[in-house]
Order: sequence, then structure tokens, then C-alpha cells
Amino acid sequence: MTGLAPALLLGVVLGMRHATDADHVVAVSTIVTRRPGLSGALRVGALWGAGHTLAVLLAGGAIILAGVAVPPNLALALELCVAAMLIALGAWNLRSGARGEVDPSSARRPLLIGVVHGLAGSAAVALLVAAASPDPGWALGYLLLFGLGTIGGMMGVTAAVAAPVALSRGRLEPFGRYLRMASGTLSIVVGLALAAQLTLLGGAPA
Repeated sequence: MTGLAPALLLGVVLGMRHATDADHVVAVSTIVTRRPGLSGALRVGALWGAGHTLAVLLAGGAIILAGVAVPPNLALALELCVAAMLIALGAWNLRSGARGEVDPSSARRPLLIGVVHGLAGSAAVALLVAAASPDPGWALGYLLLFGLGTIGGMMGVTAAVAAPVALSRGRLEPFGRYLRMASGTLSIVVGLALAAQLTLLGGAPA
């Protein structure tokens, strides 16, 4: 038990690191750049992290406790869903940036995006944890702490993204529109690159 405690604490650190993956940051940036304000950005980060954690706990728990196997085709399909979502989010931001639109607050979008990302990566995380710990209780505890770290990390990411957006309010509002359009373009590029890697190269991203 003493030896497993540091591993559980490591789960928090790795969860925070996981939040900074490129596809995660790009996805939440498309939302944060549409809603100026630090409090709104923190809320987006927390909701994304909550959705991601819920998906990892449910799917990972099924893998660890019930030995559920994830077919390779399903894993690939989930990764492709992430790519399609990034492309859709990017197009949505380009459209709103051109029109100067700003979204009202909504909990559904960041929560759903977090769930999709969590489902796409839950199998790999759960299998790694299961292999490292023979005790299902410790494995589930690790997944929970990993999720909490992910929530904290994503809140930090969204706060950092929101800072220039908040500064762009008022006389710098055109800069905010450019940020929305830039985040939309980047989201489309990352989504297309991910889709190409998955379909043309036949493998999941590292």
C-alpha cells in the first residue's frame, strides 16, 4: 500500500499533464475565445474536465472491473469522432468570428466535448493502470485522481487562454474576433491532421 501511494499521487500530476494535450487545448480554446472573462473560462475548464473524468471512470471502470475489451474498430471510431469534432468546432468559430458573435453561457458543450475526449482515451489509460496495479480499488482510485488532475489542469489552461481574450474587450474587440478565427483555423488544422493520421497511417496518435 505504501508503494502504491506515490503512484496515486502521480495520477494527479499526469492528469494535469494530460489536460495540456494539443487536441484538448485546441478544443476548449474554440469555446473560451467566444466567451470573454476569467470566471467563464474556469467554468469551461471545469466542465470539460468533469465530462472527461466521467467518461474515463465509466469506461475505464468497465475495463478494470469487468474485463471489457474495446474493439480496435471502436477505439478508432472514437478517435475519429474527436477529429470530426475539432473540425466542426473550428468551422463554428470561423463563422462566429466573421460575424462578431459571442456565445451565451452553456454547460452542455464543454461537458460533451470532455466526454468525447475521455471516451477516446479511456481504454489506453485504464489498461495501463490495470497492468500496473493488481488491486481494482487502487486502479479506480488512480483513475479518479487522474481525473481530478485533469480538471485542475484544464482550468489552468482555459484561464491562460482567456487572459488575452479578456484584454481584447472594449476598444480591442477586433483582436478578440481575430483570436476566435485563429482558434477556429487551428482547430480545423489539428482535426484534419488527426483524421489523416488515423485513416492514412492507420494508427492512433502518440
